[in-house]
Amino acid sequence: MRRLILITLSVLFCGQLHAQMLPLKKEAVFQEGETLSYRLRYGFITAAEATIKVQNGDLKFEGQPTYRLVVDAQTSGTFDVFYKIRDHYDSYIDRKSLLPYFYQENIREASYRRTDKARFHQDEKKVVSNRGTMSTPTTQTFDLVSAYYFARSLDISRMKIGDTFKLNYFLGDEISSLTVEFVGRETIKTKLGNIRCLKFSPSIKPGRVFKKDSRLYLWVTDDGNRVPVKAQVEILVGSVTMELKSANGLKYPLGKG
Repeated sequence: MRRLILITLSVLFCGQLHAQMLPLKKEAVFQEGETLSYRLRYGFITAAEATIKVQNGDLKFEGQPTYRLVVDAQTSGTFDVFYKIRDHYDSYIDRKSLLPYFYQENIREASYRRTDKARFHQDEKKVVSNRGTMSTPTTQTFDLVSAYYFARSLDISRMKIGDTFKLNYFLGDEISSLTVEFVGRETIKTKLGNIRCLKFSPSIKPGRVFKKDSRLYLWVTDDGNRVPVKAQVEILVGSVTMELKSANGLKYPLGKG
């Protein structure tokens, strides 16, 4: 279950578009004070919850002001009894380019503890972490949290059904790449009402968690905010769904813009 929760949270953060292939909008689609809450369901049971916040950065890098992106994820209900997770992530990004400067995570999972930090040197195509120095393929590489916010602000007006994109991201002690297909548009029913969405299908690898023919789907609001509202995938036993519980401090009205 621990592996399943981490994979789903990672997809929510990373499963969108390749920075180099699509330009950013003139300004970010999010703003300071935005708070999004999600829940992860295994079948009908809520297994975990996560909260994502945009704050004013309390640090500057290279003399530039930043946003501080804060994520807290934890198990809930029965899952919290058998395997307690309390994970915390921080990412500091440039207010204009939205590229990350610094990332840290504090992992608390049952008796396991780990704290990792990473400094991004985009122009030099490298990431320096407490686990070592890694070369990156481009000058736009992200951590899981900054990838989520950068992708939301991409200009996707020219996308066509069937288009695929890639996003490079740092995780643990390596640089990885995720391929995503644009599937189309749908209106889906959520706890916040019926919402017009863009639908994507991020790539996944079959194995101990996913079926051989499993497909992961991600729905993102087709409005000015580009907020992920739902992610769903079948696993070897049952299915897992990530849903948006609440959205506060949005830059635009939900479903509009």
